[in-house]
Amino acid sequence: MTTLGWVEALVRLAWLAAASTFVIGLMRMNSPATARNGNRLSAAGMTLAILATGVLIVAQQLEGDGISVTAWAIIVIGVAVGGGTGLYTARTVKMTAMPQLVSLFNAVGGGAAALIAIDDYLGLKAAPSLQVNVATVLDIVIGSITFSGSLIASGKLMGLRFTPSKPVMIPGGRLVTAGLAVIVVVGALYLWTGNLSVPVMGVILLAALVFGVTMTLPIGGADMPVVISLLNSFTGTAVAMAGFVLDNPVLIIAGALVGASGAILTKLMADAMNRSVINIMVGGFGGGEGTVGPVSGAGGTVREISPDDVAIQLAYAQSVIIVPGYGLAVAQAQHAVRELAELLEERGVDVKYAIHPVAGRMPGHMNVLLAEANVPYPQLKEMDDINPEFDRCDVALVIGANDVTNPAARHPGSPVSGMPILDVDHAKSIVVIKRSMGRGYAGIDNELYTDPKTGMLFADAKDGLAALTAAVKAL
Repeated sequence: MTTLGWVEALVRLAWLAAASTFVIGLMRMNSPATARNGNRLSAAGMTLAILATGVLIVAQQLEGDGISVTAWAIIVIGVAVGGGTGLYTARTVKMTAMPQLVSLFNAVGGGAAALIAIDDYLGLKAAPSLQVNVATVLDIVIGSITFSGSLIASGKLMGLRFTPSKPVMIPGGRLVTAGLAVIVVVGALYLWTGNLSVPVMGVILLAALVFGVTMTLPIGGADMPVVISLLNSFTGTAVAMAGFVLDNPVLIIAGALVGASGAILTKLMADAMNRSVINIMVGGFGGGEGTVGPVSGAGGTVREISPDDVAIQLAYAQSVIIVPGYGLAVAQAQHAVRELAELLEERGVDVKYAIHPVAGRMPGHMNVLLAEANVPYPQLKEMDDINPEFDRCDVALVIGANDVTNPAARHPGSPVSGMPILDVDHAKSIVVIKRSMGRGYAGIDNELYTDPKTGMLFADAKDGLAALTAAVKAL
């Protein structure tokens, strides 16, 4: 075996080891207690794969015409710019903006995968084998849809002017989307029959890019986390296709893992909302966060309550269930809620946290946020485990959670009908900390706010919790 042959064999073993770390890392991300180490392990595996690829490139160049300074300058600059940008954004982004960042990363991943296939296709002199041809076309289509769709999804979560969080219905949009899909399918079949045509590939590319836009714009902000998860799955699939194009097993394995896990997460999120993925993709749900509703409803009027009154209820309760939501995340009030909980525990109060699967913006959002504040993992209870305990709960303290606590989900005809919710209204007393009577992403009034057992403490989550902590200490 030649030197290059030995290097290739060792590099493939390194790729296999890297792929193994991806699998193990993904398994460890299943629990908040091990997720950080799982992430580090996966990152180490990716570093190994990149270094091994660099060694292979050097060996191939030495076997050929020698080291290419230009090629290595491009590689080094690309790694520095991409890695530096990723490191900076990951360290500076707020937890509440993590879904937007994930969506941007999806766009980068899908776009990069599509560019690999485009470059490979432009270099062809004759039609490739059917296996490579299918992978190339699918890579370009899926990667392009992911790129444009993820940019729109990120813009919706950011609330940008041209991509508002509310559904944007394009005139004849569904017909346009269907027409684009037909163009992509017909063009792909033409290429798969052995034809080599750059113009046809260009048409497919353009149609896929527009398809990503027309598919994502009509979907409301409430469903955007599900869409981001779906697009994440698309990114993984595109990367796997790029692996087939380049005959790179580490890309195939990593892409397949991301694609499969993203698809599973999408299904779990849709189930948590009691809706099908198809229903979500049809779009039109949710008027956008912050829509202001009236202060009265069919169940009665809103009862405002002071921090001192709430403090008395909490301090002399036997059981308190805290329900964190997006409002807590926006206010970065995780440390404040932990301080209040520890103060109550010192007084003998049993404190638990009720975590809805889609509380916040992404699954696990609340878990990660509270773990950051060193809230004990055993106190974090999933919806199915905590719901039976609301009947025995003295006080349910809702902090910035809206749609996931709305009893309207139990009634037919509501936009949230059938969505599993936290049974907060079963508690003996309910306190809601909220800045205003603004609606959640579903764009409807929350019946919980007019429940006779509910007291509204109008305040920013961090300020409201600080006031409650001070009031409890003063008792």
